Amino acid sequence: MTFAPRLEEVTPGNFETATAIRVHPDQEFAVSPVVQSLAEAYVHPQGVAWPRLIVDGDRTVGFLMAFLDIDWRADGGTLRRSGLWRLNIAADAQGRGYGRFAVESVAAELRRRGTKELYVTWHEGEKGPAEFYLRLGFRRTGEVSGGETVGVLDLA
Repeated sequence: MTFAPRLEEVTPGNFETATAIRVHPDQEFAVSPVVQSLAEAYVHPQGVAWPRLIVDGDRTVGFLMAFLDIDWRADGGTLRRSGLWRLNIAADAQGRGYGRFAVESVAAELRRRGTKELYVTWHEGEKGPAEFYLRLGFRRTGEVSGGETVGVLDLA
């Protein structure tokens, strides 16, 4: 089997497939369900959220959502950031490189837009994704946002 994942937009035709993606039950504390992510994408101004399905062949294996140029401090724009907002890899598709593909895809999109840093937040804990992000080159910033650790990856 060849590894050839790609990103696809979420459409009315694949919405049910998207919302059926489930992570391992012991990871549910660390990431919101896809349906919540899509609702959040809908209620934010156009262009803030960049939701995509991760598809390999004819199988949907995950979901990612980037945030683009948001007002990080919600104070009128003194600090603007872009990064990975959500990453849901289906429980039976984990450990096959799809998470790395997702992060690399968001990094490529942000570079295309001229962004120099990719931000992410994560829940700490034994089953949390900290080691995954650190292995990919993220570093902790020392910040906490919404109770989550903030990490950054240099895109230069």
